[in-house]
Amino acid sequence: MKAIVQDSYGSEDVLEFADVDIPVPGESEVLVRVRAAGVDPGVWHLMTGLPYLTRAFGFGVRKPKNRIRGRDMAGTVESVGAKVTQFRPGDEVFGTCEGSFAEYACAKEEKIAPKPSALNFEQAAAVPISATTALQGLRDSGKLQAGEKVLIIGAAGGVGLFAVQLAKAFGAVVTGVCSAPKMDVVRSAGADRVIDYASEDVTDGTTHYDLILDTAGNRPLKQLRRALAPRGRLVIVGGEGGGRWLGGFDRSLRAPMLSLFLGQKLSGLMAVERQEDLRFLTGLIEAGKVVPFIDKTFPLADAPDAIRYAHGRGVRGKVVVAVALADS
Repeated sequence: MKAIVQDSYGSEDVLEFADVDIPVPGESEVLVRVRAAGVDPGVWHLMTGLPYLTRAFGFGVRKPKNRIRGRDMAGTVESVGAKVTQFRPGDEVFGTCEGSFAEYACAKEEKIAPKPSALNFEQAAAVPISATTALQGLRDSGKLQAGEKVLIIGAAGGVGLFAVQLAKAFGAVVTGVCSAPKMDVVRSAGADRVIDYASEDVTDGTTHYDLILDTAGNRPLKQLRRALAPRGRLVIVGGEGGGRWLGGFDRSLRAPMLSLFLGQKLSGLMAVERQEDLRFLTGLIEAGKVVPFIDKTFPLADAPDAIRYAHGRGVRGKVVVAVALADS
């Protein structure tokens, strides 16, 4: 099969469009014929091995443990392992795996779910990691309640646009922060108010929020706390920028310790992909309350360009890699 592989850490130049063996599913795994794969920030981190903290999480110290990039995916079940009970060949699924930038990939049964019928494969591939992260950030870590005021920083990104829609579905009053060219897409996602971060300081203390979901990744904790209510919650998603060792993850490490001395709750989010969350999201998607926003789609051979584009500052929503098999 064709796949995007790498044998060393580095820029997009280390990626190669190559022929590799089709993987064999384990007893509790499903072999998926991939039709589309999402591009999330984690793809860039695993490609570069930066920050170095990423490598300590089991992804390979000197080189990538898994040669094939990509984790978000949507496709059709090709075969199943002996212990798989929920899926059979021909089922349309979406979820996460290791190595989705390929014509075939193996996924654990508990990491996938039936594809929402309202979405095509490219739309479905945009959902798993970003929407799950937004869901867990708002509902689980953020404890968001109906009627509360929530501030979403980085509201035009992959996680941010899902977060805007989910917060509205939960009954919150939503303010989104993004750059001026992206304000319209955040409004279209349902935000009650949209702020251009370049023209207004949302952390000047004039407005206080019950929950802040920060997906942009570089404002100091002291600054973010000024925008929180006395018993407000801050959830930090990801860790962009910063040094080569910790990147922007240092805020996520410091936040819980600082919370020990405050009335406010500060936390970093380490999202976990779960089938039950995929099914929950499917319910909202089928009800028309959540839709994926796709900025651009690239063919599999151009996945390096997709990663480069997704890592830029102009993206609205998600970037997707479309996988067309030779016999399709």
